[in-house]
Amino acid sequence: MSENKFPEYITFPRTFEKYRWYKPILVFIIATIVYVILQALIFVIFGQAYGFDNIFTLATQGYESLNSEVGSYIGYLSVAIFIPSLYIASLIVRDRPFSSYSSSRGGWNWKLFFKSLPIPLAVYIIYEIITALIYGQKGPNTLTLTFFIICMIIVPLQCIGEEYIMRGLVMQTFGSWFKIPVLAIVLQSIVFTSLHPYSILGVIGVFIQGICLGFLTWRSNGLEASSAIHSVNNLISAYFVALGFEVSSSVITPYDFASTIFVSVISTLLLYYIGTKKGWFEEKTEKLW
Repeated sequence: MSENKFPEYITFPRTFEKYRWYKPILVFIIATIVYVILQALIFVIFGQAYGFDNIFTLATQGYESLNSEVGSYIGYLSVAIFIPSLYIASLIVRDRPFSSYSSSRGGWNWKLFFKSLPIPLAVYIIYEIITALIYGQKGPNTLTLTFFIICMIIVPLQCIGEEYIMRGLVMQTFGSWFKIPVLAIVLQSIVFTSLHPYSILGVIGVFIQGICLGFLTWRSNGLEASSAIHSVNNLISAYFVALGFEVSSSVITPYDFASTIFVSVISTLLLYYIGTKKGWFEEKTEKLW
């Protein structure tokens, strides 16, 4: 596999075949329709349980809603449903198997995903400890065993779902149309950034994070490594917010901006270096998902 090309799962051999160019767009449209239906279902369920007025208030708070337990559940589930949305769309359009969005190694590799977790986990925990020592506790400790367990399940699914859409469907589509890796990575990062309504520093930070995740997806031949970094980032953030050492906000401070970029770049480079050296990204996936 040539190093200056996208892996097979990103570059379609028959991309410019007559009429074939519209298939990814059709997948996106159908996935969006399914997503809206599932999103409405989430709001109905939580609205019945907690009151529709409360849920509507949380929905209009932006990232501040992640400071509450219910807001966190809704926020994470609202992204996790990207997975069934894309899966259903791929079944309907039948342009390519759903597993091809995962990697060029034969589908999703859980072993690689779990092997990729410790490296960014160490980096992010060190960062959070240093930040806690500098700023101390910013709010009350609201962490419960229920919240800990539920987040352990839904946050990784949220991050994997976002990777399937951004570094799966979006980046692969751009890669197949233009066949220029750098352009595809930049374009998907622009789309990724547009979905994160932060202040200007936050927008720049998300764009750089998107570049890091796109680069890692390209060089690792799949979504598992980028999903691992993404999962660690969101999971550690959720727990430290619950512990009171962080506050989720749409307004990003210069310190948060600089430190977030630092840990994102370091985690990406370390994982890429170690994974490449140990041959993690060349392993074939025996069981598809």
